[in-house]
Amino acid sequence: MRGLSLENRALLERFRLGKRVGLARAISLVENQAPGFETFLHYALSQRSFARRVGVTGPPGAGKSSLVAALSRALREQGEEVGVVAVDPSSPFSGGALLGDRIRMNELATDPGIFIRSMATRGSVGGLASTTREVLDLMDAFGFAWVLVETVGVGQTELEITKAADTVVVVLVPESGDAIQAMKAGLMEIADIFVVNKADRPGADRLIRDVQLALHLKEGEALRDVPAHHGVDLRRLGKAKAHEPADEGGEGGREARRDWKVPVLKTVANTGEGVRELLAAILEHRRYLEDSGTLEERRRKRAQDRVRDVVEREVRRRVWGSPQLQRILRQGVEEILAGRDTPYSLAEALVERILAPEFRDSQEGDGGHDGEQPA
Repeated sequence: MRGLSLENRALLERFRLGKRVGLARAISLVENQAPGFETFLHYALSQRSFARRVGVTGPPGAGKSSLVAALSRALREQGEEVGVVAVDPSSPFSGGALLGDRIRMNELATDPGIFIRSMATRGSVGGLASTTREVLDLMDAFGFAWVLVETVGVGQTELEITKAADTVVVVLVPESGDAIQAMKAGLMEIADIFVVNKADRPGADRLIRDVQLALHLKEGEALRDVPAHHGVDLRRLGKAKAHEPADEGGEGGREARRDWKVPVLKTVANTGEGVRELLAAILEHRRYLEDSGTLEERRRKRAQDRVRDVVEREVRRRVWGSPQLQRILRQGVEEILAGRDTPYSLAEALVERILAPEFRDSQEGDGGHDGEQPA
């Protein structure tokens, strides 16, 4: 285990032995991006399993935490061990998590088969914290059969959950304008399952109908007998051409071919109503992913995204940590202020400097986050 400090080597041993304290400290190491965390991840993830990853997302106040808690209880009744990652908004004062999700799941904390970790967004956008996917990888490698991740309250553009989960559950709630929100393209594209939570409230059935109509419109089913209007064939909405491959740059590898019929379920998480039906739908979606080969596609895209993330982070660290580039940047900014240069020409000069062989040579020996390199 070359490159690991003695402290991180001992931590890795506790992690591999299945010690919960080892997992907790490993997550802290990664979340804080402490020295040696990338080398630790290299060894920790070298022997990994494949947990069933379920993302729970939706607008604020939809009851996501309660639903995750109810799903966790249902899984525990079946003898499954569950890892939960709850992403909380950061405090504007301390930068830490407000821990609202952890408080609402407090009743699960005494169950030895459930591990809960709250994470602060720390300014990250997209509904997840900057290191959430790495923490999910750790929970996966630790051996949990199920990993549930709850995002902060999101809108139609904060869709990072698609890059982290196999199944995405979008939770809506009556009486809060979610019907319009759900019809916006983002949430419609990422949902594998829709859930109308707090379904004992007035308006739940109407919301279900609205979402179902929106899904039918997206697939062209509701208007399949209606001719094109003003040259727009509504029957083609949401359909990909059979010969077109999935978009490599799409949201988390959500493939263009959608054979899965997205169900719209209703639950009352506080009483457990509808939770078993939701779990059955998640299992059914898992079977679809496996049988269609889509699960392998999503894992491949996820691995590709993870490599890109690590490369981009390391490039940023090396580039902006270079005294040479900082000097060029400072001088260039003065030229911009004097009207003799522009951000575009300065950026081009920086890129040319980065690509120059002498810059790469100057970076030799600084390949890791803190100089450590795995064997």
